[in-house]
Amino acid sequence: MKGIFITFEGIEGSGKSTQAQLIRDLLIGMGFEVVLTREPGGSPIGEKIREILLDSSNREMEAMTELLLYEASRYQHVAEVIRPALDDGKIVICDRFFDASTAYQGYGRGIKIDTVNKLNLIATNGLRADLTIVLDLPVEEGLRRLGRRPDRIEGEKAEFHERVRQGYLKIAESEPERVKLLNARGSIDETFEKVKQVINDYLKLRKVRS
Repeated sequence: MKGIFITFEGIEGSGKSTQAQLIRDLLIGMGFEVVLTREPGGSPIGEKIREILLDSSNREMEAMTELLLYEASRYQHVAEVIRPALDDGKIVICDRFFDASTAYQGYGRGIKIDTVNKLNLIATNGLRADLTIVLDLPVEEGLRRLGRRPDRIEGEKAEFHERVRQGYLKIAESEPERVKLLNARGSIDETFEKVKQVINDYLKLRKVRS
Protein backbone atom coordinates (compact mmCIF):
# COMPACT_ATOMS: atom_id res chain seq x y z
CA MET A 1 0.00 0.00 0.00
CA LYS A 2 1.15 3.49 -0.81
CA GLY A 3 1.50 5.62 2.29
CA ILE A 4 -1.29 7.96 3.36
CA PHE A 5 -0.60 11.45 4.66
CA ILE A 6 -3.20 12.95 7.03
CA THR A 7 -2.83 16.37 8.64
CA PHE A 8 -4.74 18.05 11.45
CA GLU A 9 -5.16 21.82 11.56
CA GLY A 10 -6.98 24.39 13.66
CA ILE A 11 -6.58 27.40 15.91
CA GLU A 12 -5.13 27.18 19.40
CA GLY A 13 -7.24 25.03 21.71
CA SER A 14 -9.15 23.33 18.89
CA GLY A 15 -8.13 19.87 20.13
CA LYS A 16 -6.21 18.80 17.03
CA SER A 17 -3.34 17.24 19.00
CA THR A 18 -5.76 15.15 21.06
CA GLN A 19 -7.70 14.03 18.00
CA ALA A 20 -4.51 13.18 16.12
CA GLN A 21 -3.46 10.89 18.98
CA LEU A 22 -6.89 9.24 19.14
CA ILE A 23 -6.88 8.57 15.41
CA ARG A 24 -3.34 7.20 15.64
CA ASP A 25 -4.53 4.70 18.26
CA LEU A 26 -7.60 3.81 16.21
CA LEU A 27 -5.60 3.13 13.05
CA ILE A 28 -3.01 1.07 14.88
CA GLY A 29 -5.87 -0.99 16.28
CA MET A 30 -7.07 -1.54 12.70
CA GLY A 31 -3.68 -2.98 11.80
CA PHE A 32 -2.04 -0.01 10.08
CA GLU A 33 1.52 1.12 10.64
CA VAL A 34 1.23 4.72 11.80
CA VAL A 35 3.68 7.56 12.41
CA LEU A 36 2.40 10.47 14.51
CA THR A 37 4.45 13.64 14.21
CA ARG A 38 4.08 17.41 14.57
CA GLU A 39 5.06 20.85 13.34
CA PRO A 40 7.02 22.79 14.12
CA GLY A 41 9.34 19.97 15.12
CA GLY A 42 9.08 16.33 14.20
CA SER A 43 12.84 15.84 13.87
CA PRO A 44 15.75 16.57 16.23
CA ILE A 45 16.65 19.71 14.28
CA GLY A 46 13.01 20.69 13.95
CA GLU A 47 12.43 20.39 17.68
CA LYS A 48 15.29 22.82 18.35
CA ILE A 49 13.71 25.27 15.89
CA ARG A 50 10.38 24.76 17.67
CA GLU A 51 11.92 25.93 20.93
CA ILE A 52 13.01 29.18 19.29
CA LEU A 53 9.65 29.75 17.60
CA LEU A 54 7.53 29.20 20.70
CA ASP A 55 9.80 30.86 23.26
CA SER A 56 7.78 33.74 24.73
CA SER A 57 10.95 35.77 25.22
CA ASN A 58 11.42 36.06 21.44
CA ARG A 59 8.87 38.84 21.10
CA GLU A 60 10.94 40.83 18.62
CA MET A 61 10.89 38.12 15.97
CA GLU A 62 9.97 39.46 12.53
CA ALA A 63 7.11 37.81 10.67
CA MET A 64 9.38 36.73 7.80
CA THR A 65 11.93 35.31 10.24
CA GLU A 66 9.13 33.31 11.81
CA LEU A 67 7.96 31.99 8.44
CA LEU A 68 11.47 31.01 7.33
CA LEU A 69 12.08 29.16 10.59
CA TYR A 70 8.86 27.21 10.15
CA GLU A 71 9.83 26.34 6.59
CA ALA A 72 13.34 25.29 7.62
CA SER A 73 11.86 22.97 10.24
CA ARG A 74 9.39 21.65 7.65
CA TYR A 75 12.07 20.88 5.05
CA GLN A 76 14.02 18.77 7.54
CA HIS A 77 10.82 17.14 8.77
CA VAL A 78 9.73 16.07 5.31
CA ALA A 79 13.17 14.77 4.35
CA GLU A 80 13.94 12.95 7.58
CA VAL A 81 10.55 11.69 8.79
CA ILE A 82 7.53 12.12 6.51
CA ARG A 83 8.83 11.04 3.09
CA PRO A 84 10.60 7.91 4.37
CA ALA A 85 7.50 6.80 6.28
CA LEU A 86 5.24 7.32 3.28
CA ASP A 87 7.70 5.48 1.04
CA ASP A 88 7.46 2.55 3.48
CA GLY A 89 3.68 2.49 3.04
CA LYS A 90 2.86 3.86 6.49
CA ILE A 91 0.10 6.26 7.46
CA VAL A 92 1.61 9.56 8.60
CA ILE A 93 -0.50 11.76 10.87
CA CYS A 94 0.90 15.25 11.29
CA ASP A 95 -0.24 17.81 13.85
CA ARG A 96 -0.04 20.86 11.54
CA PHE A 97 1.65 21.12 8.15
CA PHE A 98 1.92 23.78 5.44
CA ASP A 99 -1.69 25.00 5.85
CA ALA A 100 -0.60 26.31 9.24
CA SER A 101 1.91 28.65 7.60
CA THR A 102 -0.76 29.86 5.20
CA ALA A 103 -3.15 30.53 8.08
CA TYR A 104 -0.72 31.88 10.68
CA GLN A 105 1.99 33.67 8.73
CA GLY A 106 -0.17 34.48 5.70
CA TYR A 107 -3.57 35.46 7.03
CA GLY A 108 -2.42 36.02 10.61
CA ARG A 109 0.83 37.95 10.11
CA GLY A 110 -0.08 39.50 6.77
CA ILE A 111 2.70 38.03 4.62
CA LYS A 112 1.54 37.76 1.01
CA ILE A 113 -0.16 34.42 0.44
CA ASP A 114 1.75 33.96 -2.80
CA THR A 115 5.02 34.28 -0.90
CA VAL A 116 3.90 31.75 1.70
CA ASN A 117 2.76 29.36 -1.02
CA LYS A 118 6.12 29.54 -2.80
CA LEU A 119 8.04 28.86 0.39
CA ASN A 120 5.66 26.02 1.31
CA LEU A 121 6.33 24.44 -2.06
CA ILE A 122 10.10 24.64 -1.55
CA ALA A 123 9.95 23.32 2.01
CA THR A 124 7.72 20.35 1.13
CA ASN A 125 9.29 19.63 -2.27
CA GLY A 126 5.73 19.44 -3.56
CA LEU A 127 4.40 17.06 -0.90
CA ARG A 128 0.74 17.61 -0.04
CA ALA A 129 -1.52 15.92 2.47
CA ASP A 130 -3.97 13.36 1.11
CA LEU A 131 -6.49 14.46 3.74
CA THR A 132 -6.55 17.50 5.98
CA ILE A 133 -8.95 17.86 8.90
CA VAL A 134 -9.54 21.40 10.18
CA LEU A 135 -11.12 21.57 13.63
CA ASP A 136 -13.05 24.82 13.96
CA LEU A 137 -14.40 26.66 16.99
CA PRO A 138 -14.65 30.28 18.18
CA VAL A 139 -11.37 31.92 19.17
CA GLU A 140 -12.61 32.76 22.67
CA GLU A 141 -13.42 29.13 23.39
CA GLY A 142 -10.15 27.89 21.97
CA LEU A 143 -8.06 30.24 24.09
CA ARG A 144 -10.13 29.43 27.16
CA ARG A 145 -9.41 25.73 26.66
CA LEU A 146 -5.64 26.16 26.81
CA GLY A 147 -5.60 26.33 30.59
CA ARG A 148 -1.88 26.97 30.86
CA ARG A 149 0.69 29.68 30.35
CA PRO A 150 0.61 30.50 26.64
CA ASP A 151 3.65 30.20 24.37
CA ARG A 152 4.72 32.97 21.98
CA ILE A 153 2.07 32.15 19.36
CA GLU A 154 -0.74 31.30 21.77
CA GLY A 155 -0.13 34.55 23.62
CA GLU A 156 -0.97 36.74 20.61
CA LYS A 157 -4.05 38.98 20.78
CA ALA A 158 -7.47 37.57 19.98
CA GLU A 159 -7.56 39.61 16.76
CA PHE A 160 -4.57 37.68 15.45
CA HIS A 161 -6.18 34.34 16.23
CA GLU A 162 -9.39 35.45 14.53
CA ARG A 163 -7.46 36.23 11.35
CA VAL A 164 -5.92 32.76 11.58
CA ARG A 165 -9.34 31.19 12.00
CA GLN A 166 -10.70 33.04 8.99
CA GLY A 167 -7.65 31.88 7.05
CA TYR A 168 -8.45 28.26 7.84
CA LEU A 169 -12.05 28.77 6.76
CA LYS A 170 -10.84 30.16 3.42
CA ILE A 171 -8.45 27.24 2.95
CA ALA A 172 -11.24 24.75 3.61
CA GLU A 173 -13.55 26.56 1.20
CA SER A 174 -10.93 26.61 -1.54
CA GLU A 175 -10.01 22.90 -1.34
CA PRO A 176 -13.11 20.96 -0.24
CA GLU A 177 -11.88 17.63 -1.61
CA ARG A 178 -8.71 17.61 0.50
CA VAL A 179 -9.73 19.77 3.45
CA LYS A 180 -12.62 18.72 5.70
CA LEU A 181 -13.93 21.35 8.11
CA LEU A 182 -15.39 20.00 11.35
CA ASN A 183 -17.16 21.79 14.19
CA ALA A 184 -15.03 21.14 17.30
CA ARG A 185 -17.20 22.90 19.88
CA GLY A 186 -18.39 19.65 21.46
CA SER A 187 -16.67 17.23 23.81
CA ILE A 188 -13.56 15.26 22.89
CA ASP A 189 -15.72 12.18 22.26
CA GLU A 190 -18.22 14.09 20.12
CA THR A 191 -15.45 15.55 17.99
CA PHE A 192 -13.74 12.17 17.74
CA GLU A 193 -16.90 10.63 16.27
CA LYS A 194 -16.85 13.27 13.52
CA VAL A 195 -13.15 12.80 12.85
CA LYS A 196 -13.52 9.03 12.81
CA GLN A 197 -16.30 9.30 10.21
CA VAL A 198 -14.12 11.44 7.94
CA ILE A 199 -11.21 9.01 8.27
CA ASN A 200 -13.39 5.97 7.61
CA ASP A 201 -14.96 7.62 4.57
CA TYR A 202 -11.54 8.48 3.19
CA LEU A 203 -10.17 4.96 3.71
CA LYS A 204 -13.18 3.47 1.92
CA LEU A 205 -12.74 5.91 -0.96
CA ARG A 206 -9.03 5.20 -1.11
CA LYS A 207 -9.72 1.48 -1.30
CA VAL A 208 -12.16 1.96 -4.16
CA ARG A 209 -9.66 4.07 -6.11
CA SER A 210 -6.64 1.86 -5.49
